Amino acid sequence: MIADARLNPAAVELGNFFPEPPDTVWRALTEPDLLERWLLRPTGFAASVGTHFRFAIPTAPIDEVACEVLAARPYEQLTYSWAHPQAEHPARWIVDWTMRPQGRGTRLLLTQTGFDIEDRRQKMVRNATERSWKRSVLPRLGEVIHH
Repeated sequence: MIADARLNPAAVELGNFFPEPPDTVWRALTEPDLLERWLLRPTGFAASVGTHFRFAIPTAPIDEVACEVLAARPYEQLTYSWAHPQAEHPARWIVDWTMRPQGRGTRLLLTQTGFDIEDRRQKMVRNATERSWKRSVLPRLGEVIHH
């Protein structure tokens, strides 16, 4: 996993290489049963632009994330909005997954934008989000992709 401090400081940008082909990575990002294993349980998800769906968060006081698919190019890119409508301080982010074939595998870049780092609370959320992606979510995604 690569984190580059020269990238946009208001975004979370993380890259990873998987020795599996893009279609395998795409399946892990788009098949609801696989999504639930590494991220959250989706309801109403389809990798189709304009699809509104929700992620359930069973262990949090904010019990769901409202999303909309903004871009979906199989084996290349999946982008969706990510909002916590019931939060005390509602926020909306964009989560983008970009895949590129590399050798016999896939280079995956995660970019999450929409953080206002001039706002102390948002800067803290951005940093906590990056840690979560790095330490728990992306490693679980790797396990799902490898199996």
